[in-house]
Amino acid sequence: MDYMERYHQWLADPSIDEDTKVELRLIAEDEKEIKERFYKELEFGTGGLRGIIGTGSNRMNFYTVGKATQGLANYIKKQGTQAKGVAIAYDSRHMSPEFARIAGLVLAANGIPAFVYPSLRPTPMLSFAVRRLGCTAGIVVTASHNPPEYNGYKVYWADGAQVVAPRDTDIIDEVNAVTEYGQILRMEQKEAEEKGLYHTIAKEIDRCFDEQVLSQRICPEITEDMGENLTIIYTPIHGSGNEPVRRVLKKAKYKKVFVVPEQEEPDPDFTTVGYPNPEDPNVFTLAKKLSEEKNGDIIVGTDPDCDRVGAMVKDDMGEYVVLTGNMVGALLTEYILSQKAEKGTLPENGVVIKTIVSTELIQPICDFYGVKKIEVLTGFKFIGEKIKEFEETGAYQYLFGFEESYGYLAGTYARDKDAVVATLLLCEMAAYYKKNGMTLYDGVQKLYEKYGYYLDGVKAITLKGLDGVERIQKIMASLRETTPKAFGGKDVVWARDYKTQIFRNLKTGEEEKSPLPISDVLYYILEDGTWLCVRPSGTEPKLKFYIGVKGESLEGAKEKLSALAKDLDEKLASI
Repeated sequence: MDYMERYHQWLADPSIDEDTKVELRLIAEDEKEIKERFYKELEFGTGGLRGIIGTGSNRMNFYTVGKATQGLANYIKKQGTQAKGVAIAYDSRHMSPEFARIAGLVLAANGIPAFVYPSLRPTPMLSFAVRRLGCTAGIVVTASHNPPEYNGYKVYWADGAQVVAPRDTDIIDEVNAVTEYGQILRMEQKEAEEKGLYHTIAKEIDRCFDEQVLSQRICPEITEDMGENLTIIYTPIHGSGNEPVRRVLKKAKYKKVFVVPEQEEPDPDFTTVGYPNPEDPNVFTLAKKLSEEKNGDIIVGTDPDCDRVGAMVKDDMGEYVVLTGNMVGALLTEYILSQKAEKGTLPENGVVIKTIVSTELIQPICDFYGVKKIEVLTGFKFIGEKIKEFEETGAYQYLFGFEESYGYLAGTYARDKDAVVATLLLCEMAAYYKKNGMTLYDGVQKLYEKYGYYLDGVKAITLKGLDGVERIQKIMASLRETTPKAFGGKDVVWARDYKTQIFRNLKTGEEEKSPLPISDVLYYILEDGTWLCVRPSGTEPKLKFYIGVKGESLEGAKEKLSALAKDLDEKLASI
């Protein structure tokens, strides 16, 4: 079906409301707009839905959310677990409360109890609630750190993690089997409540979540000395982290926590930043100003659904510098392992899990403390999958997991990245270093001196719309058809294709099969150990490139990174 057919199908569909049809008639003469909205069905992928809010099959709206929920309900009923119900959370974005409510009422109409948070909550709190309430699944309505025009819908299973293979594709099949919007069942909220099919999640769950987060502290005694001396500047970037992060820091007895007032309240337009991503240093402009006033020791900021956290500290020249996701991941790994080792609580079968695009600095840290390091594909759901596996088999004891894109988790109370616990541990670590006359910036330098000068870079190309999709596909196809022989003057030794599942040594012709699931990822290892990776983002209209180097010095590593980035730009320009 082409986009014009789909457009006219919506206009003729009796299950589509009249207000929606009026809006569609207004674009009748704008073929380009019709194409953007209707060239496909908004894809329910392995991570759920994510798209621009609006009317059309390729947009986030009541119909696409209803279809996704009906498909999920059909899957749950086939499992026979509908009585356990589904937990639902949402963030501060446009339409998030409305989409959460619609999802709950579709579930209720299918005889599946919905347990809905009464107001916005972080994504990790949904992960926690699924297991705490004994639900069969969970839904969180969020587009994470995407621009304001986006929203999304993620599905979790009973283990509290996002669904993984083969369950994800089975749910996708059920969603795709809903071919008409008239197939979507829906119940009025009053009736759903009277029938015990629509519940509000109690505040008790918040308290239980806080307890679990606080139990992850490595050195809780640190606040006895530093709780009144560490100055924390925090911004929720208009999102859902404001109350839980401040609540946990208060319970941990940090006395000097200052919240950026302009970014404290929920705001779906993210007025002060536009693009609410803590990976972007621009979101900390107001926080830096407040930090100068309060003489802050650390700046932390959580994204709208509070599953990612960014941080800034002053360097030895007094200038604010970003602690990248890889730096924070390495600092937290070193802190957790070193302090557990010092206290004698480091288990013999401990494990740290990172994604394949995260820093290789983790390997020497884990080697030093005798801890296993395991790699998974990009996406925290794969870390969650490993946590579940190790709890069932006892093979390893999970200590920490992270991904370079600012996602971290200590503890197993949640099965997704948690910016609440990451903020707590960042502040504890900052207090620890301050007590020892150092900053977190000094801590990074100590890591380099101890383990080597590992540097990592990320380059993202934003490619929106249908043209953007085609450009991304063209670049990936070109790199697959002709494997680059070298990057930055260094020969490629191994070319890993996670889509074909073939890892090939370009020097010997040797081939290996990928130990990880199929994914649209290309990964190159060069003769000096440098690595590069390219993959389409699963959550944004971007193509992402990752580079990891190790130098003899910090300057040497920076030069390597710069040369590789320049060569990569030249290669892309020729495709």
